Amino acid sequence: MNSYALQAYKNVKVNTASNGDLIVMLFDGAIRFANQAINCIDESDIAGAHNKLVRAQDIMTELISALNMDVGEIAQNLYQLYTFINQLLIQANVNKDPVLIQQAIKLLTELRDMWHEVVEQA
Repeated sequence: MNSYALQAYKNVKVNTASNGDLIVMLFDGAIRFANQAINCIDESDIAGAHNKLVRAQDIMTELISALNMDVGEIAQNLYQLYTFINQLLIQANVNKDPVLIQQAIKLLTELRDMWHEVVEQA
């Protein structure tokens, strides 16, 4: 598949996804970028690691900004968790620490799996 066709497919997928599916896709992206950052660190590609971690941080910022704080305690709890993960990614970026990235990936994966279950049940 050429790059134009792949981009068109991705655009259709995003434009037709439910809100829940979009959240799962965001988590998938954050996990993918975090794993890529670890690979960059392993290859001593500091600039690449930085760029991948910034992309993961951007996704966390998007998830934080998308929270509807009017729904109550669950939004507050998610806000704290998302903020914690974002701080892990920031510290990992500052120190180029794959252990911190792995901690973030573990949390991101658990949250992604939880959101996937919610979407499947809805």
